[in-house]
Amino acid sequence: MAGDDEVVYERSMVAGKLPAGSPSGIALPGRPGLLVVVGTPIGNLGDLSPRAVQALERADVIACEDTRRTRQLLSHAGIRGAAFTSLYAHNEAAKAPALVEQMASGATVAIVSDAGMPAISDPGSLLIRAAIDAGIRVTAVPGPSAALSALIVSGFDTSRFVFEGFLPRKGPERRRQLALLAVETRTAVLFESARRVGDTLKDLCQICGRERRVAVARELTKVHEEIWRADLASLCCTVDELTQLGELVIVLEGAPPQTPGAPDDSDVGAMMARLLQQGASTKEAAAAVAAALGVPRRRAYELAPKVL
Repeated sequence: MAGDDEVVYERSMVAGKLPAGSPSGIALPGRPGLLVVVGTPIGNLGDLSPRAVQALERADVIACEDTRRTRQLLSHAGIRGAAFTSLYAHNEAAKAPALVEQMASGATVAIVSDAGMPAISDPGSLLIRAAIDAGIRVTAVPGPSAALSALIVSGFDTSRFVFEGFLPRKGPERRRQLALLAVETRTAVLFESARRVGDTLKDLCQICGRERRVAVARELTKVHEEIWRADLASLCCTVDELTQLGELVIVLEGAPPQTPGAPDDSDVGAMMARLLQQGASTKEAAAAVAAALGVPRRRAYELAPKVL
């Protein structure tokens, strides 16, 4: 198998010619280039759309997160003779200029991630931005989304929601994000690994309150799809059932709307106490509470001794 940084050309003749509509692989002078962002299944290969298959067939090169996964997808779709190159988090910045140069010479590049839409907690945003900056046309072939699928089946309000992706693993930035989620009135969607989902649910329970409702989705669209819906306290008690391989989607119900007017000292003090209990320093907690509640940092800091 070729190395990750090597473009792999596998164009083959089928019955003496390429499939109808497939490109020759040779950029034509003056032909406008194109970047096609292609959504792929998040688990069930039956969700690959005919338009996605067509886009992958017609691409001069497919930029993919994992060449092995993409080989399997192309095989399922009956696509032969594809040319592809790896494009993942650690090489995207280095690979983007060469791909943009190919598109500037007239090539069509399709980008796929291992599952779902590229650039949503996956590689792709750097290449998309580089193509736009170079005047390359960028279009998308919509596809399955774990975030939207989990949101819809959660049963929570879908009229307004926020996507948080993966939370920071530790430190003040994680505590700040948790504090913001505690007062977020929109439904929030997060990604998490099975290995860390227990800690994240416990942190959410501590900062958002035991009664805040949550849904956790695993193996979406697959045969063994599972969705847990409960309050945070109840789900934390059964978290061992969730600790398996793979990634999960957490959908957190929005916080109740705050009473009009500035938060009172009890609101500020309660959030300070929860963050301090998580191990935040007084300075870190005050900064997080100020960002979440929109109060002066000094006010939150001065309330710290009263909640210690």
